[in-house]
Amino acid sequence: MVAAGAWVLVLGLWGAVVGDRNITARIGKPLVLNCKGAPKKPPQQLEWKLNTGRTEAWKVLSPQGGPWDSVARVLPNGSLLLPAVGIQDEGTFRCRATSRHGKETKSNYRVRVYQIPGKPEIVDPASELMAGVPSKVGTCVSEGGYPAGTLSWHLDGKTLTPDGKGVSVKEETRRHPETGLFTLHSELMVTPAQGGAPHPSFSCSFSPGLPRRRALHTAPIQLSVLEPVPLEEVQLVVEPEGGAVAPGGTVTLTCEAPAQPPPQIHWIKDGMPLPLPTSPVLLLPEVGPEDQGTYSCVATHPSHRPQESRAVSISITETGEEGPTAGSVAEPGLGTLALALGILGGLGTAALLIGVIVWHRRQRRGEERKAPENQEEEEEERAELNQQEEPEAAESSAGGP
Repeated sequence: MVAAGAWVLVLGLWGAVVGDRNITARIGKPLVLNCKGAPKKPPQQLEWKLNTGRTEAWKVLSPQGGPWDSVARVLPNGSLLLPAVGIQDEGTFRCRATSRHGKETKSNYRVRVYQIPGKPEIVDPASELMAGVPSKVGTCVSEGGYPAGTLSWHLDGKTLTPDGKGVSVKEETRRHPETGLFTLHSELMVTPAQGGAPHPSFSCSFSPGLPRRRALHTAPIQLSVLEPVPLEEVQLVVEPEGGAVAPGGTVTLTCEAPAQPPPQIHWIKDGMPLPLPTSPVLLLPEVGPEDQGTYSCVATHPSHRPQESRAVSISITETGEEGPTAGSVAEPGLGTLALALGILGGLGTAALLIGVIVWHRRQRRGEERKAPENQEEEEEERAELNQQEEPEAAESSAGGP
């Protein structure tokens, strides 16, 4: 067994006899601390003082004292035996011995314990990753270690350093309430670059919290990286076609946005987002006046910008009234333009009718004025004819017998 800065001699049942100040002992194994300068045979003048997790203050042990609750006792040669060292035995041990010639010798030890955990493993590993999308690789777990130690992730044999952007790690440390041993969890999230390695290899390692201890490695896992399919144009389909429905009818809006993975669909009415769960289908049952308006959908994808569909108009029509042309798409201002054209057309028709009526009236007045003028001319002609006839009659009467 290797101590921090000293070699430890293994002596069968007694475990390790050490003489250095810093001692590292494995949990559950026996530990022997040598008291330098102690006489090899009784009577011995020595005492051990312990300040560990098992003592509230310094506790004194001597060869004449009895065993200390089977935790530690002084051996005949003056050494101190801990039959099964545990976490509570971490602390400071001091021995003061006086030789037969009156020479005093002191020994000081600081004891630390350790427990090698089981081999770490990656649980819940992913099978594939999406380029440009943050994805979970897996969770590395190490159980039953002391001290806690650390977990590290590796990509193709190189250590991954969390940067909060393309690589992030979520760690959790738990300690068993009875044994005091630690369990570590480390969850790795990565965002593969587009056009990067198609089959990266990930692994995890456990590093003990003590020097000169080898790291433990998991078996590597190899994942596939998928390149995202470009997001096509978002289409909004309305049923019934045209968006015109009788009062109390049903309208179904379907947002078609083919992509992998499927994007999230949000709905907008009259320019305002609707507080609805994300869904590619919006059902409007029993349509009323409050449901009328323009609707559109927005597709959001982790690797693409949000994309909005063109808007469709939902309107209520009376029974038998025809709605807009099937499949028509509402454009801003078209309704106002149609209304203006209708008003202008109506005004033009009215003006034309008024013009025709006025023309007819003028024609009639012209005819009425023309009739009296003709009568006067006829009377004048008749008067002239009568005047001519009178002289002729007089001459004829004068020339008679």
